[in-house]
Amino acid sequence: MCEACGCGTRHDRSHDHSPVRADHDATVVAVHENLLSENDHVAAHVREHLEAHGILAVNLMSSPGAGKTSLLEATIAALPKEVRIAVIEGDLETENDAERIRRHGVPAVQISTGVVCHLDAAMVHDALGGLSLRDVDILFIENVGNLVCPADFAVGQHRDVVLLSVTEGDDKPDKYPVAFRHADLVLVTKTDLMPHLDDFDIARAESAVERVRGPGATAALSARTGDGLAAWTAWLEAELTAHRAALRAA
Repeated sequence: MCEACGCGTRHDRSHDHSPVRADHDATVVAVHENLLSENDHVAAHVREHLEAHGILAVNLMSSPGAGKTSLLEATIAALPKEVRIAVIEGDLETENDAERIRRHGVPAVQISTGVVCHLDAAMVHDALGGLSLRDVDILFIENVGNLVCPADFAVGQHRDVVLLSVTEGDDKPDKYPVAFRHADLVLVTKTDLMPHLDDFDIARAESAVERVRGPGATAALSARTGDGLAAWTAWLEAELTAHRAALRAA
């Protein structure tokens, strides 16, 4: 159960056969809205703090196992060395992913959320204390593997990137529209596995994304083989340039 967002409360209701009480529902909605409002306030503070250092924050969201950490490892190798990156890792337990990033010489802070199924702005705010922001150009925030709750909680990011692996099915955007609806970029990942699959079609996946989000950037890549990686890193560099230009103009 996620005590922060209340999803456990909603889930538990499916096992409750007592009559629905309108006052109970109103209370749940009010508490959830207050949580989101408080979180948005902290997220704005985080964003301002990052912008003071010229940092572009990219929030990575996906189902568990879609390849977020593998993508980051490949990105570290593919980006020009002058683009300095840092990573905040979110998982329920362990420092496994942060350790993978650190092995590449990149600073990484692990957030272990316990029972909470998403990162929130306060967690990210606290994690920033473990980074030297003056040495960062792009901050990747690898959210907890989940296509539901992370989409509701801003973490101070400037861009949202959602990963859809070919092993998940090309109808995921239709099933989990909220995560895809506000994505600045959707990445179809693990394309090296396509020869072994007969139930995933990239064109169908792109159509599903367009149905829930409208037109927008979509790309396909394999972190394992490097196919499509250049387009991803070019997108990152272009977004960093545009972000800093906007900050100078503000």
